[in-house]
Amino acid sequence: MPKTRVIRASAPGRCGIIGNPTDMYGGSVLSCSIPRRATVTLEEADALILETHGQTYILRNRTDFHIRGDRFDVPRAVLSHLHLYDLKVRLRYESDIPYQGGLSGSTALMAATLWAILRHQQVSYHRHHFAELTRYVELNRMGIVCGYQDAYMVTFGGLNYMEFRDKEFYRTVADEPYATVEPLADRVPAIPLIVAHTGVEHNSGAV
Repeated sequence: MPKTRVIRASAPGRCGIIGNPTDMYGGSVLSCSIPRRATVTLEEADALILETHGQTYILRNRTDFHIRGDRFDVPRAVLSHLHLYDLKVRLRYESDIPYQGGLSGSTALMAATLWAILRHQQVSYHRHHFAELTRYVELNRMGIVCGYQDAYMVTFGGLNYMEFRDKEFYRTVADEPYATVEPLADRVPAIPLIVAHTGVEHNSGAV
C-alpha cells in the first residue's frame, strides 16, 4: 500500500514590545516571536475529521462549518473560506500558547492550519500575501478584530520592526498594501524581556 502523505506545520506566538496597537492605524511596531507554538498535522482520511485536546469532530454537512465558539472554529474558518467542504483529511492540532493571553494564539493556529491545508492543495504564497490572507480569514470568518502585526509575526517569526503605512482600514486581500518588515534578530543576540502570563483570559477582539 502507498505511504500516507503527512503534512506538518507550526507557527509561533508573538509578543508586541512597543507600538501596539498602532498596527491597526497605519503605525509602526517592534515585536518578537516566542518559543511557544501552535502545531498542525494533516493526513489523508475517509472523512473530514478534526482532532484536538482529546476531542474529535467530523464535518459532515455545511452546517458543521458554522462558527460555534468551540475548539474547532479555526479549521472551520479556514476550510469554509477555501470552500473545501468535501475535503477528506484528518486534521490534528494543538497549541502551548496561553489561550486568550494576548500572544496571538488564535492567529498562530490559524496560520499553521491555513499553511497545512494550502500545502495539501498544492497552493503556495509568498510570506506577505500569506500574512494578509491569515488576517483576512481570522477577521471575516471568525469575527476576530485585531491588528496586522499578529498575522505578520506568526508568519515571519523572529524580532522585527514592522511599518503598516497606508493600512489604516481593512481591505480585501488583493487590495491590501503589504507591510514593511525589517528583521532585527541578527543585531540582538538576546531580548532582555520575560513574558509572564497570569492565567487571566481576554478576548482581544472585544477590546
